Amino acid sequence: MKKIDLIIIFLLFLPVLILGQENAAARRSASMSIKGSVKEKSTRKAIPGAEVTIFGKGTITTDIFGDFKIQAQVGDELVISHDTFNTVRYTIVDGQRIDIEVDDHPVVKKSKIASEKKRESTYQKNLKAAKGALKKDAATSIEYITNALETVRDDDPSSDNKKAELFETLADIYRHWKQPDLAESNYLMSLKNRANTTVKIKLGNAQLENKNFQGALNTFSQLERSRLNSEQKVKVYQGLGDSYKGLQNFANARLNYNKALSISQRKGFDDIVISLNSLLAGVLQEEGNTRDAEGYLDNSVQLADQKDKKTSARQRAVAADFYNKSNRFDKEIQLRKEALEDIEEIQEQEITSGVAPVEEDNALTPQVQNYKIARAFAAQEEYDEAIPYLEESIKEAESKNDLIVQKDATRKLGEVYREKGELEKASNAFKEYEVIIDKLYIQKDQEISQAARFSRELAQRANRITTLEKDRELNEARYELAFASQQLINQQSLRQQNVIYFLIGLTLLLLLAAYLMFRNMKQQRYANNLLALKSLRSQMNPHFIFNALNSVNTFIATSDERTANRYLTDFSLLMRAVLENSEEDFIPLEKEIELLRLYVQLEHFRFQDKFEYTVEVDSEIDVNEYMIPPMLLQPYVENAVWHGLRYKSEKGILSIRFQKITSDSIEITIMDNGIGRKKSKELKTQNQKLQKSRGMGNIKKRIAILNKMYKDKVDVFISDLENDQEGTQVKLMLKKDK
Repeated sequence: MKKIDLIIIFLLFLPVLILGQENAAARRSASMSIKGSVKEKSTRKAIPGAEVTIFGKGTITTDIFGDFKIQAQVGDELVISHDTFNTVRYTIVDGQRIDIEVDDHPVVKKSKIASEKKRESTYQKNLKAAKGALKKDAATSIEYITNALETVRDDDPSSDNKKAELFETLADIYRHWKQPDLAESNYLMSLKNRANTTVKIKLGNAQLENKNFQGALNTFSQLERSRLNSEQKVKVYQGLGDSYKGLQNFANARLNYNKALSISQRKGFDDIVISLNSLLAGVLQEEGNTRDAEGYLDNSVQLADQKDKKTSARQRAVAADFYNKSNRFDKEIQLRKEALEDIEEIQEQEITSGVAPVEEDNALTPQVQNYKIARAFAAQEEYDEAIPYLEESIKEAESKNDLIVQKDATRKLGEVYREKGELEKASNAFKEYEVIIDKLYIQKDQEISQAARFSRELAQRANRITTLEKDRELNEARYELAFASQQLINQQSLRQQNVIYFLIGLTLLLLLAAYLMFRNMKQQRYANNLLALKSLRSQMNPHFIFNALNSVNTFIATSDERTANRYLTDFSLLMRAVLENSEEDFIPLEKEIELLRLYVQLEHFRFQDKFEYTVEVDSEIDVNEYMIPPMLLQPYVENAVWHGLRYKSEKGILSIRFQKITSDSIEITIMDNGIGRKKSKELKTQNQKLQKSRGMGNIKKRIAILNKMYKDKVDVFISDLENDQEGTQVKLMLKKDK
């Protein structure tokens, strides 16, 4: 082949080679969304708050489930860091999900060396580790406190100070993790070992967080008579103001806030001055003195402008909330726009600097401020101005997985479109709102489960500390007993009779202690059952309310306004009855029948073409003599309507009958001629098959616990109505209290 021919072939293929290289480079440089998680290797426990960094592009943190989502390119290096594990580096090779498993953080173990110096070192290490993990992992932090407490010896002259310090730190842990009742009790334990003004102030603040306003007032009133420095005086007067405000005594609240403000201005406590101006504005607004309230509020905004951007934005948001309550929407919108500019500037600085953003207030986010601006425009019927802010709020909330704001903004967008007459856009917005409601329900359900698990972990570790203190007291008693026994042995034989009496008394004491321990264990089991019932009820109510709200949304979207208002009126009566009974283990049968009638009436109102119903109560039954767990029958009726009658081609029948069987028992029959359990199961979607019925599962657990506590009070039998497995019959046997 000639040289000229080779040159021609090369020139023909050159564009193809260049294009291929450009496409490959484009693929390498394309930004993509990477999802992943960070978990412990041995326990698979999620690690929230871990920082995931790409240098030069910013940092994000994992959520409560240990998950993260970040924009990256192939070849970028992720740096995953947290105080509980060594830093991990990961290079991105494709767009697949990344699951990072890290080694557990080693817990500082109790030193078994008798040396006082090493024991002191172990105590300090555990205490320091507890304070370091305080805001990251409550369970680990409490474990450190327990290990430190085990090193404290009663013959140590500093034991009281150490105990005081440990119980103060333990209370700080509980207070940070929103357990103010436990924080209050541990601050009291700390003060029992050592009096301390700072701890007393913390105790008062914990009582405020626990809504124990009278207790907080007593605590701060005692402190007011103590010798305090300027900073402590400000905290005490502010605490008194908060206590009086909680007790609706606004005059005394204002008096104490002014005392705190005077000291803060004199000493130059600028941040506290800003906060106190806002508090005074709030109290004056409660008293109806709007003019003076605005003066304090303007002062707080002006002072905040002289501070950093975050303080300025926060104070503008507080002032905007104030003007919203006064219906001064123009002023509110102006302040929120200024706050929004500050928030966006803060976020840009964090991205540019590559520094991880600090934990922010829930209200101090772009999605919240955009939503509130839109709401203010809508209140003035300026719908065209409201729509862009609502769309921006939805976009921001979706990017940050803020389902609550996304839900509120989407619903408001639908209302705005409806008011404008753009019904198709309104309908689309309301459909999206329903989808978000379902997602929010799933998230809330996960949060409830995680909160229950978190509470159990805290309770277990709190019990360990309590047991440790009891063991310490028992060891002291044993030491004293051994010393007394040695003295008795050295005495003359004439005193042997006293020794015998002492041993007999000790035996009786041990028997009494064994009896008390047995009774305490029995009471603990009973308390655990009550806690389980309360947890199941707390899960039952959101499940029922969300199911009912989905019915309400669907009905509103397909009916006229007058009919919808009537439906919502009946629904509100049902919700009132449900909430009134939600905290009771048992309610009179009469109330349950009333609630059931109202619920069936609402379902029939929606599915009039699907079924008719009857509710029959035997005249021989005294409905006030029988007690029944609240919301026990509603899930069975709901299953009959939603999984049996709703899919029936012709109109079905729902029958509910209360019949007396014996003098102290009745039979409750819930019967429908729907499609039956087998066919209903076949009609379920793949997604529905993966999800268990939470309502029915909770009912089974509640019945099992209640029967265990009250000796087989309720029996349930479920069967097919016909041989062809169509229709369902539920029978409940309810016994009278003896």
